[in-house]
Amino acid sequence: MGGASTGNRVTNAIAMASRRTGVDFAYLLGQAKIESSLNPTARASTSSARGLYQFVDQSWLAVIDKHGSEYGLGWAANAISRGSNGRYYVSDPDLRQQVLDLRNHPETASVMAAEHAADNKAYLEQRLGREAQPVDLYLAHFLGVGGAAKFLSMHDRAPGATAASLFPAAARANRSIFYDRQGNARSFADIRDRFATKLQNGVDSLGTGAVQYADAALPANAKTVQPADYVRIETQRLATQADVDVRPQPQTARLAYLMLATLGR
Repeated sequence: MGGASTGNRVTNAIAMASRRTGVDFAYLLGQAKIESSLNPTARASTSSARGLYQFVDQSWLAVIDKHGSEYGLGWAANAISRGSNGRYYVSDPDLRQQVLDLRNHPETASVMAAEHAADNKAYLEQRLGREAQPVDLYLAHFLGVGGAAKFLSMHDRAPGATAASLFPAAARANRSIFYDRQGNARSFADIRDRFATKLQNGVDSLGTGAVQYADAALPANAKTVQPADYVRIETQRLATQADVDVRPQPQTARLAYLMLATLGR
């Protein structure tokens, strides 16, 4: 797959995810640019993070467990269990790897990132009593949704206060975010503004072409293909070829989805 076609597929996948969930397209595009430079198969060297949105294993299993069945991924969601320690696991190691490899599929990664952002948005708005902005969603990505709610509650009450004392562990691990070059602790407002700039720069670095492409590729009345449709299309094709009723059993769905994902459909 060439660079141009890969870029178009990624942008289109993000636009579809935005339309499906209502999450801001520019936010999803900017986050993917920051996380992976829009590389669908990006791999982190220091963690299990993979794909456009650099989901680590546990975060990916959690979002598939919650939202996978909405997108033809019931076979994956049903394979995921949660232990008494709160960690998600898949008993079959081969099946676990197949579920984790879905992070490399732009359409799936994008829509799961959008669903995760939508969940965070709803939580933040309930906690804050105001609309969550794109930068607030990025803070939820960085601090976790609970940490972001705590950060933003303080920000809204006392934007000029310093944040490091409230987040000592995060400040130690991310000194350049919580302190300036002279070692002075940054304020809640300064940190939030810097995240907003980082997110906007991610979008601006792509130029207007990405947004224009997405708008052209997805007119308002477009009927876009979603991950769940891959299973339906392949099941119908098999039924037509065999002239029999091919019921979408979980195993059939899994094989059809994986095959079409691999082929780049």
